[in-house]
Amino acid sequence: MDIYEELVRLRNLGQKCALATIVEVRGSIPSYESAKLLVREDGSMIGTIGGGCVEAEVWNAAREVLETEQPKRLNFNLGQDAAYDNGLICGGQLEVFVEPVLPVPHAFIFGGGHISKGLSKAASLAGFATSVIDNREAFANRDRFPEAEAVYALEYEEAFPQLAINENSYLIIVTRGHRDDMRVLRLAIGTPARYIAMIGSKVLNVIRELEKEGIARQAFQRIHAPMGLDIGAISPEEIAISVTAEMIAVRRNAASPWRSLSMSVSADESLRATLAK
Repeated sequence: MDIYEELVRLRNLGQKCALATIVEVRGSIPSYESAKLLVREDGSMIGTIGGGCVEAEVWNAAREVLETEQPKRLNFNLGQDAAYDNGLICGGQLEVFVEPVLPVPHAFIFGGGHISKGLSKAASLAGFATSVIDNREAFANRDRFPEAEAVYALEYEEAFPQLAINENSYLIIVTRGHRDDMRVLRLAIGTPARYIAMIGSKVLNVIRELEKEGIARQAFQRIHAPMGLDIGAISPEEIAISVTAEMIAVRRNAASPWRSLSMSVSADESLRATLAK
């Protein structure tokens, strides 16, 4: 199997992988410069950089890179003693660069209103593939969202099974009302999505209704609400920029805090009090 074909296949499936490459060689080693090893999320591998303890250590580093999504450089000295112990009678040195290969993040925008128009554009410019879902054809169409990868004019319950939502997905709930928000959130919290966001003015009533259905309060702790970084946004376009910025922060594992139900210092006091009970 070709490493590059497998890398593209995994990326299209929305799966992460780590690519290890020998980037520098000094002396004799049991491989060659530019040799590659691809490590999948499940730990399986394709390719080789020479085997032995070096490859085992690189595999461990690749697992860490998959977790942190940050690259690593590794240096190995196959000195006579170490080489003999590992069956690698070479004595050279090599440097290995291990990098994460991440799929294109996908933003699923539920609702086709004014915020969605700006959000689809801003998210696309930031490197997110976008899909817009609305149960009204007048709001979910290609003329309105020409930059979107996909547009669904379907009821939300019909659309969800068609959406490839995974750990690399970002769900933004901006429908026309509380009832539709509740329909989407009910489905969203059962997904492995990396990011779920809602407008803060709606979320409290929606959560209360879903709790009556027996959904545990803990399930809502991962929701980002009020959605977006606190930049004082007022207009739909400004809100779209603040939400896109928050999505970037989540994607890049930024140290700066963002507003979520579990950690917000600026969220509505009644909301935080309800969740704390």
